[in-house]
Amino acid sequence: MLTRPSLTIVLLSGLAAVVVAAQQPQLPVFRSGTEIVDLYVTVTDENRRLVPNLVQEDFEILDEEQLQEIVLFENEIRPITVVVMLDTSASMTPSLDLLMAGAEQFLIRMLPDDRGKVGAFNDKIQILPEAEFIGDRDALIRALDRLQFGNPTRLYDAIAASIDSLEGIEGRKVALIFTDGEDTQHQIGWREALDMARVEEVMLYTIGLEVDYHNGLRQVRSNPDGRLKTFAEETGGGYFELKDTDELGPTFTRVAQELHSQYVLGFAPTVRDGKLHELEVRVKQSGMTARARKTYVAQSD
Repeated sequence: MLTRPSLTIVLLSGLAAVVVAAQQPQLPVFRSGTEIVDLYVTVTDENRRLVPNLVQEDFEILDEEQLQEIVLFENEIRPITVVVMLDTSASMTPSLDLLMAGAEQFLIRMLPDDRGKVGAFNDKIQILPEAEFIGDRDALIRALDRLQFGNPTRLYDAIAASIDSLEGIEGRKVALIFTDGEDTQHQIGWREALDMARVEEVMLYTIGLEVDYHNGLRQVRSNPDGRLKTFAEETGGGYFELKDTDELGPTFTRVAQELHSQYVLGFAPTVRDGKLHELEVRVKQSGMTARARKTYVAQSD
């Protein structure tokens, strides 16, 4: 059982700001009765610094390599709904304090209109609170104390469970996944989990940690799952790979900063064939990189 009261309370302090905003609805993006494909775009310069001051004319959107008219542009902070899913398999035991401290840095940077849940995965998957968002601190503390350890790492199932928990949520949906190893047991494969993220338009941020630990027989070094980068790149999130000597806090903080520094671009699809379309977002200024989801499903008429 996770029984670190001090860390639990710190985590709760960040989560409290999240649950307060549970009653504030997030509206889908529509314009004049026409559905708009909205893209959340992170822009960085050559030094990976966030670029916050671009205008609509700086961007291009290509749908199946065809240039699209940008009919929606916003450079304001939008609320997020996020699931923070943490690997609590046995190999994470030596790094638990670092993990909780890093997650704290993300949670305390959530804004009043953001909403969230926290979860854990090993041979089991838990997402708390289990039902609606609540503001009962004592209940949240008891729920966080129920997070447990286990040996297998059900990474793909955890990603799928995070996406399921975001079903029906309007606005920007994010799953932040942290793990130190590869998927070792699953019911849902990585391709199916990725397809779920595409259909539900969930942005996946993934953090992989390399750690040294004793597996009961010898000292070994974990390798983060090779699909973590794919999940992030395909859905417009970010991928970070760290070593157990790194501080986790700055990376969790970076994720929070990115999520609150994204542009919103939108276009009205000219082809509605019910198929998966390739997307590309470009920044016209040299030295800048735009990161957004690479596909969308063109809803048929």
